[in-house]
Amino acid sequence: MLKNHKILLIGGTGFVGRHLARVLVDAGVQVTIPTRRYEKNRDITMLPSVILVEADINEDGVLEGLATGKDAVINLVGILHDLNPAIPYGKGFAAAHVELPKKIVAACKAAGVKRLLHMSALHAGKKAPSEYLRSKAAGEEVVANSGLVTTIFRPSVIFGARDSFINTFAKLLRAFPIMPLGGANARFQPVSVADVVNAFVQSLRSPSMEGQAYDLCGPKVYTLRELVEYTGEVIGFKRKIIALPESLAYVQAGFLSLLPNPMMSQDNLRSMEVDSVCGPGCKAPAGWNPEPLEAVAPLYLLDSGDAAQFAEYRSRAGR
Repeated sequence: MLKNHKILLIGGTGFVGRHLARVLVDAGVQVTIPTRRYEKNRDITMLPSVILVEADINEDGVLEGLATGKDAVINLVGILHDLNPAIPYGKGFAAAHVELPKKIVAACKAAGVKRLLHMSALHAGKKAPSEYLRSKAAGEEVVANSGLVTTIFRPSVIFGARDSFINTFAKLLRAFPIMPLGGANARFQPVSVADVVNAFVQSLRSPSMEGQAYDLCGPKVYTLRELVEYTGEVIGFKRKIIALPESLAYVQAGFLSLLPNPMMSQDNLRSMEVDSVCGPGCKAPAGWNPEPLEAVAPLYLLDSGDAAQFAEYRSRAGR
C-alpha cells in the first residue's frame, strides 16, 4: 500500500513526471516536486497532495532538505540536447545525467532515504554511439552502485498526451507540405506513458522489483518513417516524406540544433544508429502488457493536450 507515503519526484514538471504525479496522487501518495519556475508549473498544484517547491536542486543542501522525511525518491531528469559536444559527453549531459544522480544518491543517504527509482534509456551504454546514451549509462551506473534499494527503467521512446515526439511530427505535418526526414529507417518500439508510470508505481509496491533494471517497450516495432506516416493519417495531413541520405540528415540536424527549442540534433541521429527496440536480452516487469500506439495516439492527437490536462487537474482537485 502506498497510501500516506511521501515521495520526492525530481523531474516532476516534465512530460512523464506530470503523468506519474497523477497516478501517485490517485494511490494516496503525497508528492513533492521541485521546480525552478513555480509560476510556470503551478497548474500541477491542482492535483491534491502535490507540493510544488521553488528550488534549485543543484544548490548545496537543497536535495537533502527535500528528501528528508520521504519514503522514496524518483529521478526522471533527462535532456536530449547538449550545445557543447564532447567525448564521452558534453557538460550539459554530464550535469543532468551523471552529476545530478550523484547528488541525489548523496542526498538520499544523508536524509536516510533507502528507496530510489531512476529513469535511464533503452540501450544506454559506455560504448554507445551518442553522448546521450553514454551519459545515461554513466548515470545508471551511479545509481546501480549506490548501495541504495534501487529500480532502474530503460524505456524506448515514450508517447502520450503532451509528448515531444509524436506531437512534434503532428505540428510539422500540419505546417509543411513535404517532410524531409533524417533517420527514416531508424527503428523504435514506442511505449505509452501510462505503461511507463504504472511500472514505476508497481515497483514501489513490489519488493521483487527492488534491485532490478527493466527495459520498457511497446508491443510493436516501427521505423521512424512509419511513425510519421501514421501520425499524418491520424490527423488528416498525409504528406510526401523524403528520406534523407545520411550526409544530408546530419546537415539538417545541424541546422535544427541551432533553434531555440531544437527538434533534432546530430547526437540524436547518432542515438538512432542503435535501434530503440527490445531484443532477446531485454527484461520487462512481470505482467508487462503494454498498450499499442494505435489505441492511444488518436485520443490526444485530435485533442488539445494542454486543455485536456488542465480540465483533468481541476476535476481531480474537486474544482
